[in-house]
Amino acid sequence: MSSTRLTSDSRARALNALEASQESSNELDVLVVGGGVTGAGIALDAVTRGLSTAVVEAQDWSAGTSSWSSKLVHGGLRYLQMLDFSLVHEALTERDLLLKEIAPHLVKPVPFLYPLEHRLWERAYVGTGIALYDTLAALAPGRRAMPLHRHLTRRQMARKFPDLAHEAAIGAVQYWDASVDDSRLVSTLVRTAADYGAHAASRTQVVALTKSATGAVNGAVVVDLESGREIAVRARHVINATGVWTEDTEALAGDEGGLRVLASKGIHIVVPRERIRGNVGLILQTEKSVLFIIPWSRYWVIGTTDTPWDLDPVHPVATAADIEYVLDHANAVLAHPISRDDVIGTYAGLRPLLQPGTKEGTGSAKVSREHTVASPAPGLTAIAGGKLTTYRVMAKDAVDFAIGQRATALPSVTAQIPLIGAVGLAAVRRQARSWAQRYRWSPAMVDHLLHRYGSALRELVTLCEEDPTLARPLEHADAYLRAEIHYAVSHEGALHLEDLMLRRTRLVYEVPDKGRAAVPEIAEIAAPLLGWDDAAQKAEVDAYLARADAEDAAAAEPDDEAAAQARARADDVAPMQPLRTT
Repeated sequence: MSSTRLTSDSRARALNALEASQESSNELDVLVVGGGVTGAGIALDAVTRGLSTAVVEAQDWSAGTSSWSSKLVHGGLRYLQMLDFSLVHEALTERDLLLKEIAPHLVKPVPFLYPLEHRLWERAYVGTGIALYDTLAALAPGRRAMPLHRHLTRRQMARKFPDLAHEAAIGAVQYWDASVDDSRLVSTLVRTAADYGAHAASRTQVVALTKSATGAVNGAVVVDLESGREIAVRARHVINATGVWTEDTEALAGDEGGLRVLASKGIHIVVPRERIRGNVGLILQTEKSVLFIIPWSRYWVIGTTDTPWDLDPVHPVATAADIEYVLDHANAVLAHPISRDDVIGTYAGLRPLLQPGTKEGTGSAKVSREHTVASPAPGLTAIAGGKLTTYRVMAKDAVDFAIGQRATALPSVTAQIPLIGAVGLAAVRRQARSWAQRYRWSPAMVDHLLHRYGSALRELVTLCEEDPTLARPLEHADAYLRAEIHYAVSHEGALHLEDLMLRRTRLVYEVPDKGRAAVPEIAEIAAPLLGWDDAAQKAEVDAYLARADAEDAAAAEPDDEAAAQARARADDVAPMQPLRTT
């Protein structure tokens, strides 16, 4: 069966549904503001309870925090050091649910080494902690999703990770967590929500929250950033899931209450897989937190930093100092140090750090371990904190809180809702053999396609049957098929070239030139699907190239302010920018 497509047409229908909500018979039950992993999860949770639901996002789906993470689905070993066993158990339960039921095509097990520097006490201390990690995972219902940890000698460790410096560790403990393409998880959540009837509109910004005569929030005013059209929306419940923009969105209600959120910048560097010899990931303690060296596709993703950010939240960037920090900490344990010349890409994102307590005037609040749900005003729910792994729990808590007593009769069912691509995965894995032979796809390409699309790979094959040229790899980015660019527009809601380069593919940091060489072919595939004429196509290409140049310039700057100024120069040629709410 084919799934719901996210397209420019489906977006137009969603905007029409928002406009129609002004009629009492069409009033929405839930309007979700924010299209990151939390907002996408809330939309899926609400619509699968039978609530009429819409979700809007000012940028592209996952364009904020949710596309720039460490790409890990994990319980969080560091929380064990804080003795927060319940939080770790919750996250491990969600990790295993994603692996086994919800998104087995997107989420993959990854082994990690925890290097040991001291022979006796550290092996006992770390070993006990990781054994507890496995025990908490074992409490999750159903069959075990991950292998158990094991202790490794220095020789065994060297076989697993030859480029780990011998003097850096006397052995290691190997344990398991999981990885995911964060942006694909979000877009798949949005598509799945749309499949169940949610109205989804990206590039649609909330500019005001409306109120009834009694002072309760009863909807919003949104602007379609593609056309400038302003739409008034009526909804019984508005849920604010805007991450680092939480306080800006709360302020639109004109009340004093709400959550306090600060932004913290994290950056990652991307290094070719062949540059570091290793078959597993590494987790390293730093003076601030932890550093991960993560095997991801054809690369290593290494990070992250943790620095305060009070500049434009739309465009955080990696500075020269950030990159050197990550390189220095990685090189402390690598036998063959890596340099700036080995870095083929970088990316930066902002974490919304939830501050203790709520603002004066908050109606009510529910603190659930790492995230908080609150009511800044009647009819308005805000949620912040948490992490990608526990998005489903956050979504459940937000909807429960918003609808109040109705939650008893309409409980969350998302634990039993597989995402698009999960159903029929085993069969499509077998069918993929014949497709590989027909289109001469390598085993690596088939693995790539199954990991990204799961059983929805059938939809790409249909495109290739209709146009065999789509079965070919991109000339200058041969890890991707031409069909994937077509599919990103025809099924996954990409509206601009940057959506294709930054989130539907990750070419912005997967190749040394930020994908510049592949841009003409990608734009050519997208143009007829999005109705671009020659001038529009040129504008899209110019905007992306300007972004790429600006980010290269920013990475040479010593501090955030200088880097942000360098990055902002690209906005002058961008086709559109989100409005500012501050």
